[in-house]
Amino acid sequence: MLPNLSREHLLELFRTMLLMRRFEEELILVTKSGVSVGHFHVYIGQECTGAPAVSLLRPDDTIFTTHRNHGHLLARGAHPWRLMAEIMGKATGYNKGKGGTLHLTARELGFLSTSALVGGTLPLALGAAFAAKRRGTDAINLCFFGDGALEEGVFYESINIAALWGLPVIYLCENNSLGALGQKAGEYPGSTIAARDLGDLARVFGVPAVSVDGTDAGEVHRAVQEAIARARSGDGPTFIETRTVRWPGTSLLWPDLVTGVMKLEYAWNPSSIPQQHAVWHGEQDALLRFTRDLLEGKHATRGLLLSIDSEVREVVAQACILAVDSSYPPPEAALEDVFA
Repeated sequence: MLPNLSREHLLELFRTMLLMRRFEEELILVTKSGVSVGHFHVYIGQECTGAPAVSLLRPDDTIFTTHRNHGHLLARGAHPWRLMAEIMGKATGYNKGKGGTLHLTARELGFLSTSALVGGTLPLALGAAFAAKRRGTDAINLCFFGDGALEEGVFYESINIAALWGLPVIYLCENNSLGALGQKAGEYPGSTIAARDLGDLARVFGVPAVSVDGTDAGEVHRAVQEAIARARSGDGPTFIETRTVRWPGTSLLWPDLVTGVMKLEYAWNPSSIPQQHAVWHGEQDALLRFTRDLLEGKHATRGLLLSIDSEVREVVAQACILAVDSSYPPPEAALEDVFA
């Protein structure tokens, strides 16, 4: 289902989702060519959550995100070149190469912190929401985290305070554990939580909770829109769970393009989909689902979508070239911007 938006806004969402996908694919490919960036996590398959959610925010709203952060930053307007440069540890990056992929910060975009710690964003988001309320503004905080964070005690401590004080924070749990095989298959495990409905973990604190299909941009848009309205009106936090099947290339200890570079043609020509990952491309890929919905709703033609994809590919390719050609910070820069 598509969000109830104008054609122009729908195409802008499509462009954002494509930028998320092509950026991650390029990052994986450049590491295969020998460029070392250390360990990183990608957002492939979750574009229909991040793009509509972030699009609803105002410039004065703040965001806290996790190690799977590239898509969120791009949706907020991060420049692909500076983002790629930061991931590579270059001086031209958002944090002069010091944040890297796991701690990337862009204060001008409202990203006060990225935390690679599981659940690490939760108390930080709580503090930002508390500050917004104390200042008397109606700014809100959007806090992204994975389902594994619900195993951490800090979630319960944070949501308890948010509920008690009616703080304007949206807890958006991106549950990508569907289809995860776990450690027996040599993969990262899914979350190990006894609760059958993750929303129950929030409802016990009196916090409204909803679970939606993370590949359905319309459902995500509506859920986040309602949560923002609650927060701005002073009605406190909301818990949203978005459910997606884990992209096969994420299941490995190091991201790999096991499904290949995605072709938009897969959205309208099922016979072109490789059989090895036919289920993923045909049923589980959020971006391809959004592409099909645009075509079926007659919001765009195949030619227009391919043209947008070509433009996005060029932007990402140039960003990668600039990042690779950028210089590393000099050794003495290690002592700059240090508190003590």
